[in-house]
Amino acid sequence: MRVTHLGKTAAIAVAASIVMAGAATGALAQAKIDLTGKWLFTVETSAGTGTPTVTLKQDGDKLTGHYSSQTLGEADLTGTVKGQSVNFAFEGNVQGTAVPVTYAATLDGKDAMKGTIDIGGAVSGTFTGKRQ
Repeated sequence: MRVTHLGKTAAIAVAASIVMAGAATGALAQAKIDLTGKWLFTVETSAGTGTPTVTLKQDGDKLTGHYSSQTLGEADLTGTVKGQSVNFAFEGNVQGTAVPVTYAATLDGKDAMKGTIDIGGAVSGTFTGKRQ
C-alpha cells in the first residue's frame, strides 16, 4: 500500500484530533470533581487514631470548610485543589494550645482521598477520607 503525502497529513490530523479530544475529555472529567460535601476521615498517627468529620466547600481550586474531631476540636479550614492534589490547613486545639494542622491528599475517584497529616511539626500520620 502506497501512502501519499496527503494521506500522511490526514493520518497525522486524525491522530492529533483523537489525542486532543481525549485530553479535553480527561480535563472535563477532572474539572467535574467537586469535593463539596461531608467527609469522614480515618486518621492514624503516632499519638493515636481518630475519625474526624470534615465539611468541604469547593469553589474552583479554592477549598473552605469546617473540621470537627474529639482530638483537635472544631475549626474552620482553608485549602486548595490542584488536579488530583488536595491540601488544607487549620488551627487545631491540643489541650488548650493552638497548633497548625495540615492535610495533604491525593484524590482516589470523586468520593475518596488519602494522604498525610502533620500536627504542629511534632506528630504526623496518614489518613483516608470518604464522602458521606
